[in-house]
Amino acid sequence: MNTTNLNFKQYINGLWVEPSNGQTADVLNPSDDSLVGTVANGNEEDAIKALEAAEAAQKDWAKIPARKRAELLYAFVKEIKANREELATVLTKEQGKLFKVARFEVDVCCSFIEYACEWARRIEGDIVPSDNENEQIWIQKIPRGVVVAITAWNFPLALAGRKIGPALVAGNTMVIKPTTETPISTLMLGELAKKAGIPDGVLNIVTGPGRTMGTALCKHEITKMVTMTGSTPAGQAIFKAASENLAHVQLELGGKAPFIAFEDCDIDAAVEGALHSRFDNCGQVCTCNERMYVHEAIYDEFMAKFMAKVKNIKVGDPFDEASDMGAKVNKSELKHMQELVDVSIKEGATLAYGGKTPDGAEYEKGNWFMPTILTDVKQDMTIVHEEAFGPILPVIKFNDFDQVVEWANDCEFGLAAMVYTNDMNRVMRLNSELDFGEIYINRGHGELHQGFHNGYKMSGTGGEDGKYGFEQYLEKKTFYVRFKA
Repeated sequence: MNTTNLNFKQYINGLWVEPSNGQTADVLNPSDDSLVGTVANGNEEDAIKALEAAEAAQKDWAKIPARKRAELLYAFVKEIKANREELATVLTKEQGKLFKVARFEVDVCCSFIEYACEWARRIEGDIVPSDNENEQIWIQKIPRGVVVAITAWNFPLALAGRKIGPALVAGNTMVIKPTTETPISTLMLGELAKKAGIPDGVLNIVTGPGRTMGTALCKHEITKMVTMTGSTPAGQAIFKAASENLAHVQLELGGKAPFIAFEDCDIDAAVEGALHSRFDNCGQVCTCNERMYVHEAIYDEFMAKFMAKVKNIKVGDPFDEASDMGAKVNKSELKHMQELVDVSIKEGATLAYGGKTPDGAEYEKGNWFMPTILTDVKQDMTIVHEEAFGPILPVIKFNDFDQVVEWANDCEFGLAAMVYTNDMNRVMRLNSELDFGEIYINRGHGELHQGFHNGYKMSGTGGEDGKYGFEQYLEKKTFYVRFKA
């Protein structure tokens, strides 16, 4: 795969197509502001071309037995694995994440698709007894049609695999639009899909602004489903656009995950879980530890161990194996970090560590921010309620079960929560009292393919992964079949 000339058109109907407006957009390296490559800055006309290509290919694709569709996707995975190093290199350059994490993300992209392929022989309907004599009710599961996928910049390849796999195995075709920050690694999948033998039009990849191209994709009558991962405001805009055509919508949006360490927990395990759940991928994970509640009985010991590890985090070159954390994705995100720190201090929090760009000439370019800990935080502060999506962590001391559950639920989001305790009675209460779709007990964040990644409240709708996520990509058709006895 050629990674020296990273200038991409749009992948539509198996061809690389110039944007109709002739415009391009630069993709910059978050580590040093250098140019990674250019991509098409497409518009509504390009969106419609891609949708029409997907629609034209869908009926024939659906006629192929699901197992054979899966075989083509396995071939696609084989091509991705063969180009792992190249994909990870580009991913690191455009997103800023550690190279070792980028390699892992390529692997996750593959495993998402492989997991979906396992469902090829499990697309099952039902035969239901009728109230009428000599009649049966057949409920068949069929593809929805054309699926639009919109992915986020924090894990562009993993999210692409998460959506491409189940959509295509189920018999749908797809138009995928990655974000303007990190589009190149996703565009590279077009060449690999072609090489794997996936028919033209089945997978299309377009790039352009969300407000124009994204809206056009979501509101068009060809689109039968929209699956999106991103911010809550973007999800709300997509929901409104898709409502014009009543397309099925699956959204995985923002989060403000509480991390709760009770007095009976394994402190060392909890410290490790809190650390990686906050600073993985520079804190740019929707299930990250966004606010940490520590019981007063263990607070001093916990924080002493935790702060020692935070201060040892090495922020630096993502291609350096010694680095523990890379750069923020863009200048806007960097500015947001500083604003959150400033307003927290103004509201009375104490800056225990970090709160700025690291010192040194190597950090003068790019979007660098130190791991940051805020203490003396109160529940009503801005930092407790506004999603940081970066390496900033507010810490709150608590002493009462009911109080900490109330604080944890005091949030517009409901994606994930993490709890460390060895009290099973407490765990069972949390099962019913925590208002989050994904709860981790005695471990940090990180969902598995066979689970269900489902957000409550403003964290989304529909859910992904596992049996229930796969079913999002299927419609039901009911037959009332009368026969002669």
